[in-house]
Amino acid sequence: MTDGEVRDAVLYGEIIEEYPEDRRGKSCLIYHVKHNRAIHVVCAPKTEYLAIITAYLPAPDQWSANFKSRR
Repeated sequence: MTDGEVRDAVLYGEIIEEYPEDRRGKSCLIYHVKHNRAIHVVCAPKTEYLAIITAYLPAPDQWSANFKSRR
């Protein structure tokens, strides 16, 4: 996955899960598809920046066919 895909996910993606009690502070899981490839980005908004915690290609055996809900 590229930096551009992660950036596009943050800018244009859809929040599919929220983690208000995350130990790193409030965070969320963002879903985005670009070039027929789904990606997930976990991020946490901070006062002066957005912390990208992780970005990954969701595993088909762990997610629904549209990669928006866990199996």
